[in-house]
Amino acid sequence: MSPSHRAEVPRAAEPPAPSDPDELDFLVDRLAQEQTDQATAREIAEDATPDRPRAPLVGGEVETLHGTLEELRASIRWKVEGLSDEQASRRLVGSDTTVIGMLQHLADTERYWFRAILGAYPAEEVGYRWSQDHDAEAEWSLALDASLSRACEDYEDAIAASRAQLLGRDPDEELRAGPEVRTVRWVLVHMIAETARHAGQLDILTEQTDGRTGE
Repeated sequence: MSPSHRAEVPRAAEPPAPSDPDELDFLVDRLAQEQTDQATAREIAEDATPDRPRAPLVGGEVETLHGTLEELRASIRWKVEGLSDEQASRRLVGSDTTVIGMLQHLADTERYWFRAILGAYPAEEVGYRWSQDHDAEAEWSLALDASLSRACEDYEDAIAASRAQLLGRDPDEELRAGPEVRTVRWVLVHMIAETARHAGQLDILTEQTDGRTGE
């Protein structure tokens, strides 16, 4: 048997052409329905995809880091959209974690890394709203009149201040955080990881609250 020899593979039998006009009409209708179903599924997927910034698929280091963080920040805002104050204040796990508490924590985290560390602001000028004197538990405590809209606005204010601190900063620039030295690059990667982790936690909280799911 030569190396070029091929055993003949029997061809799959082609389905017989429908002979009954009613059967042909049925197949045409089924194909049309499948195409309609596929189009509907695409529309649902498009509607479920939030209009938010995306990290560049092809870009430099700075554009990729900044773009990824912006995409995650927008995901946080999208995940809590439409919840009531009561829903956003519910404790659905064993800890004090709530949707509003998560936003409070993220706002303080933005302020710490970008204002206290990058901006070298004194602690009293950083603008912490809840975590006074580095009381981490205070971030998760809710006021009696806790408001999701106020928490979202505060998160947006913290993000705006972070962006201002990042303007023109070189990823290799070294920063002192207590006894340790870190780079701007490290801070960006840390904030990407921090925001992504809490976005995943919000996935669980919001699904438990109203059943919503999504990227």
